[in-house]
Amino acid sequence: MREEILNLLEHNSRLAVADIAAMIGKEEAAVAAEIKAMEKEKIICGYHTMIDWDKMTEERVTALIEIKISPIRGGGFDRIAERISNFDEVNSVYLLSGSASDLIVTIEGKTLKEVSHFVSEKIAPMESVLSTSTHFVLKKYKDHGVEFEKKKEDERIQVMP
Repeated sequence: MREEILNLLEHNSRLAVADIAAMIGKEEAAVAAEIKAMEKEKIICGYHTMIDWDKMTEERVTALIEIKISPIRGGGFDRIAERISNFDEVNSVYLLSGSASDLIVTIEGKTLKEVSHFVSEKIAPMESVLSTSTHFVLKKYKDHGVEFEKKKEDERIQVMP
């Protein structure tokens, strides 16, 4: 039941408990209790709204920052990743394998300059950081399984000669 609930909520966090119960054929009270338990266990960590900020007038810049670090003795990558995670600008931090970088961090800022300052003043000077490489997102096509712009199909009726 948990996996069914999670799959539904992952695609639409606004589903009502009654709707989820009907969709998976379970009692509403059981579904509500299961959701509450998963929130308490931190399986469900929050609810997210997907927004296409390009359609708004306020400018936003998203950047992916590759970070090469020297692991801290006794803390490995976890301690530095936790420190980076604590910055408000940081949206996500991932430990990588098979890459020249150890961590990839996503951040948002109002301008390229703001993001650049964040990297140069807060990330790069950290004791364990060996190097950074910042990549600015030019356009989002799909995020969290949501496509932002679908190519419009030609709705004209084809006329045969």
